[in-house]
Formats: sequence, structure tokens, C-alpha cells
Amino acid sequence: MPLTGKQRRQLRGLGHHLEPVVIVGQSGVTEGVIAAVEQALHDHELIKVKINEGPEDRHEAAEKLAQGTSAELVQLLGRTALLFKKRAEDSEFEDY
Repeated sequence: MPLTGKQRRQLRGLGHHLEPVVIVGQSGVTEGVIAAVEQALHDHELIKVKINEGPEDRHEAAEKLAQGTSAELVQLLGRTALLFKKRAEDSEFEDY
């Protein structure tokens, strides 16, 4: 289910202080990057991903990551994407 505007705003506030946990390199969005993002989302639910210069632009890369991990793209600010995926159990975000 897509996030509402209010939920996105709350997640942006929560993600403001986070540091990027995955960096997309010059090879772009590969299977290995998607697997790393998937694991980070499972561990943290809300993560930042740094997107460096690569074969696709930052918008394409962020969309590929969101689709490849079934996550929500909360925000794309510069080259940093904020992704959210709620865990099925033990979630810290019960009302999302």
C-alpha cells in the first residue's frame, strides 16, 4: 500500500539523521546492490542509499532499487535516496 503524504513527512523526519548504509557505485544498480539494500531494509526498515555516478541517472537508480526490493521510495534528495520497507513482524513502524 502506498504511503500517504503524512506518513512520508514523518519518515523523512525520522530519516534525516541517518547515514547512508549502501552506496551504489559506478556499475549502477546490480543484483549485489539490490541484495545489500534488501538486507539493510530487513535490518533497519528505513535506510539511506547514496547513488554515485553510474550508467543510469539517480531517478532511474532509485526507482530500480525501490522496485527490486519492493520498498517505498520516501525521498530522493540530491544523490541520496530514502527507502522504507516495513517488516512483517517485529516492526518499529506499526501504523504504516
